[in-house]
Amino acid sequence: MSDTGWISSAISAARPQAMGALLRYFRNLDVAEEAFQDACLRALKSWPQNGPPRDPAAWLIFVGRNAAIDVVRKQKKQQPLPPEEMLSDLEDAEADMVERLDSADYRDDILRLLFICCHPDLPATQQIALALRIVSGLSVKQIARAFLVGESAMEQRITRAKAKIGDAGVAFQTPDAVERSERLAAVAAMVYLIFNEGYSAPGGEASTRGKLCDEAIRLARLLLRLFQTEPEIMGLTALMLLQHARSTTRFDAQGDVILLEDQDRSQWNRSMIVEGLALMDKAIRHRRPGAYQAQAAIAALHARAAKAEDTDWAQIDLLYGALEQMQPSPVITLNRAVAVSKVRGAEAALEMIEPLADRLSGYFHFFGLKGGLLMQLGSDEEARVAFDRAIALANTPAEAAHIRMHLDRLMKDNAKTGKIVAR
Repeated sequence: MSDTGWISSAISAARPQAMGALLRYFRNLDVAEEAFQDACLRALKSWPQNGPPRDPAAWLIFVGRNAAIDVVRKQKKQQPLPPEEMLSDLEDAEADMVERLDSADYRDDILRLLFICCHPDLPATQQIALALRIVSGLSVKQIARAFLVGESAMEQRITRAKAKIGDAGVAFQTPDAVERSERLAAVAAMVYLIFNEGYSAPGGEASTRGKLCDEAIRLARLLLRLFQTEPEIMGLTALMLLQHARSTTRFDAQGDVILLEDQDRSQWNRSMIVEGLALMDKAIRHRRPGAYQAQAAIAALHARAAKAEDTDWAQIDLLYGALEQMQPSPVITLNRAVAVSKVRGAEAALEMIEPLADRLSGYFHFFGLKGGLLMQLGSDEEARVAFDRAIALANTPAEAAHIRMHLDRLMKDNAKTGKIVAR
């Protein structure tokens, strides 16, 4: 096989399970990471010649585990080795651990790894960033984009988290029921960031990166098994299901963005929508509102609208207002401005987003929305400037192409009316 692109995809998909198992074996983050990296290097040499293994995760776990054991042996070749079963046969210890985990209904290596990474000795932002790096293998650049911070700042954040774990001897033990509850918010946030990384993938990568969305939903369902009466986990799962239900209609054949209002709603995944709506209704009955529930309620209003013009934008505006109170954020206000433009007009929406200019000066969507609102108000030159800035900040070719489409439309409309817009 000459095309090795499939190897990267297989390794990325297997990473969470492999890292979780290796950490369970060695109880040391650095050892587990090095073992996984060694296994990946061996995969790059072996798989092109021998073809993909039947179970890539199992292959990486087996090879990584043996590689790490070899390192231990080499490092201690001048010292008496401990009994062989302690190095190469962990079956008894593992069986005892599995029995304990089964009795606690806490069986999934990946989910356990999420809770371990979200250790309370680390600040919340470091917990999430470290977990995204270790569990999902996201690059520092991808994580920085999710947090809306610079790449160097995120690199320092992750480095500090690793250093604190190493210096303080943070125990990578399975948290008990109380600790799991305390760490739940950080784990939920990380699961949603994993989902968003897949959801925001360019059109050409959507099918591959969509696996991140599937993995996030799988993790959320596991969380639901552990926290069956937690409405925020219901809301999180519902939110991801309702968003992912639209995945096949979000890009055209060329990979260009299709706006929500232009998507073919008959192609939305009805089973995901039904499951998401049911979870949303169940969460609301608990009468303990939260940010994920509010976002899921907004997604539900879109899902329930048979046509774009049927969307209840007034209710969406109210929900975003509630979300601003729960979780103040310039991005949430920016999203609310879209609803405001539908309810109260472009001028009101523009007034709402102008104060966000400094905080969102490097955010593509801010300038895309601003350009669209200015175009509606007939401020063509200002719209062009905003669109040009959006193109410069675009994260993907599809985002840039979408803005260029608006610019082309602006130029054509002006050509018909005889107006001239500077370029």
